[in-house]
Amino acid sequence: MSLVFRDLLKKVGSGAHTHKDLTRAEAALALQLMLEQVATPAQIGAFLIAHRIKRPTPEEMAGMLDTYNKLGPKLPAVETSSPVMILSQPYDGRDRTFPLSPLTALVLAAAGVPVLQHGGDRMPTKEGTPLLTLWRCLGVDWSTLTLGQVAHCLAQTNLGFVYLPRHFPAAQGLVPYREQIGKRPPLATLELIWNPYQGQSHLVAGFVHPPTETIMRDALHLHGIQEFTTVKGLEGSCDLPRERTAIIGLARKGDTPWQRLHLHPQDYRMAGRNVPWPKDTTTAAQMMAAVLEAEEQPLTTSVLWNSGFYLWQGGKTNSLHEGIALSSELLCSGAVGQQLHRLQTTLEKFSGSAN
Repeated sequence: MSLVFRDLLKKVGSGAHTHKDLTRAEAALALQLMLEQVATPAQIGAFLIAHRIKRPTPEEMAGMLDTYNKLGPKLPAVETSSPVMILSQPYDGRDRTFPLSPLTALVLAAAGVPVLQHGGDRMPTKEGTPLLTLWRCLGVDWSTLTLGQVAHCLAQTNLGFVYLPRHFPAAQGLVPYREQIGKRPPLATLELIWNPYQGQSHLVAGFVHPPTETIMRDALHLHGIQEFTTVKGLEGSCDLPRERTAIIGLARKGDTPWQRLHLHPQDYRMAGRNVPWPKDTTTAAQMMAAVLEAEEQPLTTSVLWNSGFYLWQGGKTNSLHEGIALSSELLCSGAVGQQLHRLQTTLEKFSGSAN
């Protein structure tokens, strides 16, 4: 048993009226002791549920991010024409609406905006469809790549993926606790603001509840990160909804460091039903293939709406209208399909060299 960790646990787990918030340094130490398994399983489970009940502070979240940055993998900076866009998604996946970010990433990459994602396998507590499964539907398996190969892929194809079990096994070691405590721990919020890239980048994080956005925003500011985007997206992702107004937070340098943006899909002829997840990967793969062929279907419209926004925010267009038009052009011309083929070819070379 770790006596140091026990003291940290006592602070956050002493009850509604007597608990105390951790300092940034204490939160960093607590997470390090958990990742390194110095804390016992009983201590780790108790801390995760107690911290959830107490609710993390921005300072605590900043400290936990310190530890992820210290112990986690970091892709070296690669030469790119635009900052790498980090499209963060909840690790426990989706089970109601169709995830858009893999197709969006392909559109952005085809336009010259590099995209890096990260995640793991099917995960508690939601046990939804993870990003890795969506990429496999596209014929891309990120799980076998070394970190160096991911960096090469990002440089060559504008696409990369950090796979938790392979690239950050210490963090993967805490995954079973999610099922055992039956609730998302604050680590789920931490994952949304973690950026495993050393070069110039722009983080995009989804959220559901406004207090979560506040914690993420203030924690990033404590890290000196001045430019990032938050999205009240589908199931906590950064996928823009079509059935309601998209609520977006823009942190930017300048006289107005924080702006609130409300995008109404009907103003762009993008309103409609959010595409439901089909529940089986065969149907999902067919739907994604139809998008790459620019077939008129609800999923294609959702991808245009989502990728159009990120092309605009990535500096490739001057307006959202132009971003949607560019997305359509890239799909109809076959450029997005060609981008996927380049990615598949690059990964096949890695597989061939391993054999």
